Amino acid sequence: MTRKTHAIPFVLALLLIPCFLKAQHSPIPVDDETGLITYQEVVTEEGDRESFFNRSVGWINEYYANPVDVTKTRDPESGVIKGLHRIRLKNTLEDGTQTDAGTVQYEFILEFKEGRYRYTLTEFVLRQASKVPCEKWLNSTDPQAKDYLKQLDEFAQSWISSLKEGMMPEVEKTEDEW
Repeated sequence: MTRKTHAIPFVLALLLIPCFLKAQHSPIPVDDETGLITYQEVVTEEGDRESFFNRSVGWINEYYANPVDVTKTRDPESGVIKGLHRIRLKNTLEDGTQTDAGTVQYEFILEFKEGRYRYTLTEFVLRQASKVPCEKWLNSTDPQAKDYLKQLDEFAQSWISSLKEGMMPEVEKTEDEW
């Protein structure tokens, strides 16, 4: 083989690495209509509106320290739960020390139908003297803005994972007969 033949796979690999790295990290989801950062998914799961509603109330009671204060709407008839909560962001200084970067408020909506439910996390707002939409970080070149978006995304992914686990039907335990 000639040097040119060896160079082709190497060049192709170099060209594909950025594509692979970009595909590994999902971008922050932005709703096309509202322009807001929005995490939303319809999850197909075994259950009906009532069982989903009951499972979600159980999950909310475990997930949030003050679930009654967090949930603003709990309507079993329509199959909707709405809530408002806050998370803390951190700044990491050069020496690794973490400091408070502020509080982000977000809204969540849980909706239930036969065999599926939908969650929505949206309305992410940095609470200051006035509310500042977190979408301002999307086009920023500031490294802190990227870090804040990463923290927000990590929170949302953890929230989603916890919700999905909490919404799974309970496994019926069989007695050990001996």
